[in-house]
Amino acid sequence: MKKLFLPVVLCLSFCFPAQGQISKNVDDLKKSLETTNKDTVAWIHEGLFSIGVNEGFLHNWAAGGEIASLAVNGLFHGNLTYLNHGSIWSNTLELAYGLNYAYSNDFIPRKTDDRIDFTSKFGSRLNKSTDFYYSGLFNFKSQFAQGYDYTIPGWQHAPTSDFMSPAYMTLALGMEYRKGADISFFLSPLAAREVLANSIYTSASPQGAFGIDSGKTNKFQLGAYFSGRYKVDVKKNMTFTTRLDLYSNYLAKNTTNAAGIIVKKDNPGNIQCLWDNLFVLKAYKALSLTFGLTVIYDNNFPYSSTYVDKTTGLTVNKNQPGEGLGWAQVSQVFTLGIAYKF
Repeated sequence: MKKLFLPVVLCLSFCFPAQGQISKNVDDLKKSLETTNKDTVAWIHEGLFSIGVNEGFLHNWAAGGEIASLAVNGLFHGNLTYLNHGSIWSNTLELAYGLNYAYSNDFIPRKTDDRIDFTSKFGSRLNKSTDFYYSGLFNFKSQFAQGYDYTIPGWQHAPTSDFMSPAYMTLALGMEYRKGADISFFLSPLAAREVLANSIYTSASPQGAFGIDSGKTNKFQLGAYFSGRYKVDVKKNMTFTTRLDLYSNYLAKNTTNAAGIIVKKDNPGNIQCLWDNLFVLKAYKALSLTFGLTVIYDNNFPYSSTYVDKTTGLTVNKNQPGEGLGWAQVSQVFTLGIAYKF
């Protein structure tokens, strides 16, 4: 290890000064590259880190309520891009995690948000007069910790998901329309996707889980993929970012059980959809207001308004808000806290 240390330090000492000469006007260059494609050589980075805390305490409160509570939400959105004349390598990392602690459940933390989303994309410009690129894309999605359905009694003993369960890895080749860093539309007619999960979760149901057959740990998909991203500065202190991902699995088909009965209806027309929105308002210095809304539709995640009580065997209605949304997965987070942009 010590033998490797000196060469690494020498390499870094040569690389960083050279990089500083290439992009000494990084701020100006970054601003100009938000909406235009330029023939240049530079590393460009930007990011947002936000954390918010909400605390409450009540004693002998006539109106009633949660005696003590604490909610913490964290969000990170970062991008690192390398420009080399007609080529571009862009890397985006999105992380989110939130916990809620309440006196009524002995301050056992309950998740309110959990997300890992990484995209790496390399493209080569067709020519200097166009905004189209031949591109290849890799995307990884998963979560940090175990997830539960808190509406079900004994939820502590029945996790519904975990880190790498599920995990989605997508590799796609296609064409991208790019207008600076703020506008990107990528379309691939050939996108391979691998879905991974622990057999503990897929064996819990004869239909399997996350699109993976019962008892299996992975599922290969091949289809078409679209990813569109748009960012706009509504005002000097107000930014809105939106993203739309669509995936159609060419290999999708009905799933039947041993008796030949269809237990799951599926076809390429059941397009998997992710629509992600982030609104950031900088109120005062580092104080910010963050609003996030994510909507996912995936035929592999059916919704049921009931569950079977394992102790009684009876079917019970969940009676939870948002039942009218059906199979759509919806996550909405509102945070007032500290944000740092770089």
